[in-house]
Amino acid sequence: MLKKKGSYVVAVVGATGAVGQEMIQTLIQRDFPVDRLRLFASERSEGKELEYRDKKLRVEKITEDSFKGIDIALFSAGAERSKIWAPIAAKSGCVVIDNSSQWRMDPEVPLVVPEVNPYDLSWHKGIIANPNCSTIQMVVVLKPIHDAAKIKRVVVTTFQAVSGTGMKAMDELMQQTSDIMNFKEIRTNVYPYQIAFNVLPHIDKFLENGYTKEEMKMVNETKKIMGDNTVKVTATTVRVPVFRGHSESLNIETEKKLSANEARAILSEARGVLVYDAPEKNIYPMPLTAADKDDTYVGRIREDESIECGLNMWIVSDNLRKGAALNAVQIAEELIK
Repeated sequence: MLKKKGSYVVAVVGATGAVGQEMIQTLIQRDFPVDRLRLFASERSEGKELEYRDKKLRVEKITEDSFKGIDIALFSAGAERSKIWAPIAAKSGCVVIDNSSQWRMDPEVPLVVPEVNPYDLSWHKGIIANPNCSTIQMVVVLKPIHDAAKIKRVVVTTFQAVSGTGMKAMDELMQQTSDIMNFKEIRTNVYPYQIAFNVLPHIDKFLENGYTKEEMKMVNETKKIMGDNTVKVTATTVRVPVFRGHSESLNIETEKKLSANEARAILSEARGVLVYDAPEKNIYPMPLTAADKDDTYVGRIREDESIECGLNMWIVSDNLRKGAALNAVQIAEELIK
């Protein structure tokens, strides 16, 4: 377990990536008690300098001895690197908060969203998993509804920004948009098809059951985080030409009937949720609404008239913040309480 201190030695692994850089900024913005910050990345990024507060920090290459003396390591370096380095870091005595998919469904590793299941931190063994970005924003909204009316089934369709793939995807969308406007040839490298002015019903690899890995992540992670395998979830995940901010259309079936107003009242009291719902005034969440914000925005709350106990709603969150960096830092905040 993490020892109580006044300040902590913190590492960011994968510091030069989009999520890694967001982690650094989130530590600053939330005034996390950092005594010393160390930055790690792959060999090709060794020696680069990144800004932290009023100074520049040099990016280091990871070695077997890198994690000695570190209290908390925020990992955003991908599953393969996490598989290798997270156990080494944990063995060195620091607590790893990992943003990759590597440890999420490991029964020995807690999968945590602080607004939903902070109690699961009590049984960590040195590694804590940060859930998938699309799952995080969904369960923040589902948990208070589940507590009030017991969710039976969730049908979710996501509209996910390219930043979920990384900086290269953001660059590709920018380049393709520019090329289209200038009547140039469109090139694709990150995605199998053009993403600019297009949508791709394809996130991560396709599986034998016809779903993608991203869709099954939402199914399996939701049950683990909420601690209830009876909740049925089905998902369709779609990549859209938006730089930042994931949107989701949710259809929820509950055991107990909730009116739209009751759902609004419940969600307005929920930690990390902001009800943004006045359709008569054209007020509803959008990626632009949630950009650089910590909350998950929810709107278009209405009763599903096709079933007795159903709700429809639309939720949006900044995937680089709550969907990744912020959730990881919030986990660290829970650990030091």
